[in-house]
Amino acid sequence: MKEPSELVKRLTVSQPAEVTPEKSSRALKERIDRGYVHIKFKKTGTEFGFRLNGRECRYDKADFANGRGTVRLAGGMILDDDKVRVTAEIDLATGEGTARLEPVSEEEYERVRGGD
Repeated sequence: MKEPSELVKRLTVSQPAEVTPEKSSRALKERIDRGYVHIKFKKTGTEFGFRLNGRECRYDKADFANGRGTVRLAGGMILDDDKVRVTAEIDLATGEGTARLEPVSEEEYERVRGGD
């Protein structure tokens, strides 16, 4: 696996993040239902969308109707020519939480991106 870009390296550390463009639990649920969400890393201002991998996401602690609880969002994408796994823990009350990237091999990327 090649050396990741400087940006990818900076985003491998869990850091403050938020869902975009709207932080409401209703809007997030709509994006989850479509299988594609947007995350912004607040420290760097880096914002991107990624396809969710339903097998790696967790919604069992989420109450979307009342905007409470947390979700774990996960999927894969390519950033700066690097294949990465994206994971985020988001609080439904605020639309904010933490996120990080993890560089993955070509083979692993196919599994990460697989979704359902």
